[in-house]
Amino acid sequence: MHITLRMKADNQLILAIDYNHIVQSTIYHSIDAELADRLHGQGFVADGRVFRLFSFSRLTGPFTMDKQCGQITFTGDVDLVISSPVMDFIQSLANGLLKQGGWRLGTHWVEICEISAEQMKVDGSSVLVKTLSPITVYSTMLRPDGRKYTAYFQPGDPDYDAMITANLQKKYKAFYGQPAPEGMVQIKPRGNVKMNLLRYKGIIIKGYSGVLGLEGPQELLQMAVDGGLGSKNAQGMGCVKCYKPPGVGGL
Repeated sequence: MHITLRMKADNQLILAIDYNHIVQSTIYHSIDAELADRLHGQGFVADGRVFRLFSFSRLTGPFTMDKQCGQITFTGDVDLVISSPVMDFIQSLANGLLKQGGWRLGTHWVEICEISAEQMKVDGSSVLVKTLSPITVYSTMLRPDGRKYTAYFQPGDPDYDAMITANLQKKYKAFYGQPAPEGMVQIKPRGNVKMNLLRYKGIIIKGYSGVLGLEGPQELLQMAVDGGLGSKNAQGMGCVKCYKPPGVGGL
């Protein structure tokens, strides 16, 4: 399920350029406290991995950016998309926002002008998606001297599809409590894929955005659309939506 929030600040909405942690914190504070504690503290577990099973987009709307000051200023209405397969989470968030009428982003009170919901169904073994926030896929490796480093992967790399598939299989198992269907998810970029560098609490994360064709088991494709693609979804990475370019009838 995807919900889209349209927001309006009292005046201008001024945030740090690296605002993902602000949005993440606001989401947790807008749902039922018990659910927030359970989701943040325990999450959904499979094979030793913990998943929160929600993702969110970048903030979209007219803005100006001051890189020297590290600030972004939104000058009009701002949209945010949040997706999750966990209906308790979606309902709690929507109910909380309707009750509050808005939420606090950083130091600004932001009015929620509109909330819309959409269930994006994957009907078969292929789907075209557009990233709403960059997809990050990585592995922690060791240097010869024993120091750890993070290797990031991009669509088209030899191990990319296998890592995406393994991640979706774990999410499926964590959510449904049963093994995921067999089969590889294949990622095929449609057009240019852009590299993005984001900073989350001082840590630089590399991700990729664009339009991607996905092929594989329907259940895993649905998890990708609802729960996000790749890692660090709850930090605002890998949020996607089903996409159909104007004038195009299919994949």
